[in-house]
Amino acid sequence: MIAGDLVADQFLSGTISRVSREAPVFILRHDQTETRPGAAANTAANVASLGGTAVLIGVIGDDANGALLRGSLGLAVDTNGVLAVADVQTTTKVRVLAAQHYAARQQVIRIDYENSRTLDDDLRGKLLANLTEAASGADAIVLSDYGYGVIDANLFASARDISQEKRIPLIVDSRSRLTEFAGATSATPNKEEVEHILGKGANEKDCEGLRERLGLEALLVTRGNQGMLLVEAGRPAVSIDAVGSSEPVDVTGAGDTVIAAYALGLAAGLGFADAARIANHAGGIVVMKKGTATVTADELGRSIADNAQTPQAAPAN
Repeated sequence: MIAGDLVADQFLSGTISRVSREAPVFILRHDQTETRPGAAANTAANVASLGGTAVLIGVIGDDANGALLRGSLGLAVDTNGVLAVADVQTTTKVRVLAAQHYAARQQVIRIDYENSRTLDDDLRGKLLANLTEAASGADAIVLSDYGYGVIDANLFASARDISQEKRIPLIVDSRSRLTEFAGATSATPNKEEVEHILGKGANEKDCEGLRERLGLEALLVTRGNQGMLLVEAGRPAVSIDAVGSSEPVDVTGAGDTVIAAYALGLAAGLGFADAARIANHAGGIVVMKKGTATVTADELGRSIADNAQTPQAAPAN
């Protein structure tokens, strides 16, 4: 079960043919706009593409972009727990991709449309009810907090209680509020998010202190082309080398892919280190794709097989 902030990631593509006479700007001739699931919705899409059953909990607007977001998930993700609300605007990130004829398109600007409505008690009650129902049959719970208001203290506390009662892992990813979610099983912050909490140059010992402070069984820190650092209670820290190219094509949504693969590994009964290694492969695959993307089980299997002779983990320095 994945609960959190749902975002419609839109990619507006076009061709630049000339400069405007009205102002010194390029004129973009629109070719197409594609909507893909972003944030928690992207995590759910990755769970499904890797062969898991993804049940999604969240809020969208009862608007065109909300319908496009739900449609982008298709039948692969269970969206019965997603609330479509009339006076909520679906959070949408429009990335404009432009180039001249026969050249590779690049992102030139991103335009964000963010919901400004505070979720009222009635709406939060419905979210809690949906979470409780969905979690009753879950093998793992993922909370994806992008700061748009779905994950609050009550929803987290309910997810934590269910996790402890059912003895299933609760994994949290929070862009800026990780310290508010103490008591989860694990968390997957990136290096920048950890340094926001601990300061620049945070090391293995600092990360171990953060793990203890948050009461986590394991803390998995993603470090881009430097791989990952896993800090687990009662075990030496493990440094996992990055898989694939050191020059990513696009890192959009890579953290969503990582937490999806990591959660699936834990749900299947793997230890934290093995689940982290699998997530490392998934992340290495998805950053070589353009835009918000997913990884398939076949791609993951090939990556693991191709790198079988390469040690993927060693004690951290």
